[in-house]
Amino acid sequence: MKRRDLLKYIGLTVGAAALSGTTSIVSAAEQRDKRKRVLRIAHITDVHIRPEENAPNRFVKCLEEIKKHKVDFFLNGGDTIFAADYGDITRERVNELWKVWNETTRGISGFEIHSCLGNHDMWWAAPDKQDPMYGKEYVVKQLGIPNRYYSFDKKGWHFVILDSNNGGGSLDDEQRLWLEKDLQAIPAGTSVICMSHYPILAACTHVDGGNHTDSKYISDLFYKHKDKKINCFSGHIHLLDNAVYNNVHYYCNGALSGFWWEDGDKDSAGKTYYKQTPPGYAIVDLFDDGSVDNQYFPHSF
Repeated sequence: MKRRDLLKYIGLTVGAAALSGTTSIVSAAEQRDKRKRVLRIAHITDVHIRPEENAPNRFVKCLEEIKKHKVDFFLNGGDTIFAADYGDITRERVNELWKVWNETTRGISGFEIHSCLGNHDMWWAAPDKQDPMYGKEYVVKQLGIPNRYYSFDKKGWHFVILDSNNGGGSLDDEQRLWLEKDLQAIPAGTSVICMSHYPILAACTHVDGGNHTDSKYISDLFYKHKDKKINCFSGHIHLLDNAVYNNVHYYCNGALSGFWWEDGDKDSAGKTYYKQTPPGYAIVDLFDDGSVDNQYFPHSF
C-alpha cells in the first residue's frame, strides 16, 4: 500500500472508531435518560447526637432540609448517639443521649428509618451482661429495627443491613452464614443496597484505617454474586469517599455531625469539617435499571 493510501486508510479507521465511540457515549446517555427512578433515599450516618453544642436544634434543621428532597425513607448508618461505648459512661448519660435522639427525630416520624449499629452506640459499661441496657440488643430496641442485621425489599431493590461491630470492624460467623444465604436466595439481576457502619472498602481509609478487617471475605462473596447489581454504603470514618472494585460501588458518605458538632481542629479544612470533609448527608436515587446516583449535600447548621 502506498504511503498516501496508507495515511488515508488510517484516517478513515480512526474516524470510524471515534464515531463508534461517540455513538456509544450517546447511547449510554440516552439509556440514562430513559431510566425511571423508583426510590429516593436519605443516607445519614454518624449523627452522634448529644445535648451539647446545640446539636439537637442543628440536627432538626438538617432533617427539615432533607425532607425538602422528598425522600421515600431514611437509611441511618450508625453512631446514632455521641458515645455510649466508653468505660466511664453512666446509665443516666446513655438514657439522656437516646432521649435526645427520640425527641429530635419526631419530625420524621412519618418516615421509615432503617438503621444499623455503630461502634459508639452500645453501652458496654453496664454492671453486668444481664442488664437490659447492656450491648447490642438495647440499641436494636432503641432504633426500632428487627435485629442487629437484617434485610428487606422495596420496589425491586433488596436492602441488606449489616452489623460491622464484631472484633473491630467485621462480621461474625453467624452473620457471614446469614449473608451468604441471603444473597443466594435472591435472583440473578437483583439490585442490592448493602449498608454497614464501617466501610467495606474505601480509598481514604489508608489515612486513619477504619476499613472492615474482613473486606477480602466480603468482596470475594460479592464477586461470587456478580450476577447481582451491588452498591454499598457506609460511614464511620467521617470522610467522603467513592470506590469501585469488581463493579461493586462503595460509597462512604461523610458524617452528618462532621467534627462531632464541634468547630474542628488544625486538620479541619473548614469549620465543623473532619479533615477535608464537611458535615453532610447523601441523597441516593435508585433506578429501575439497577443504577444509583449518590449526591452528598454539605450542611452548615
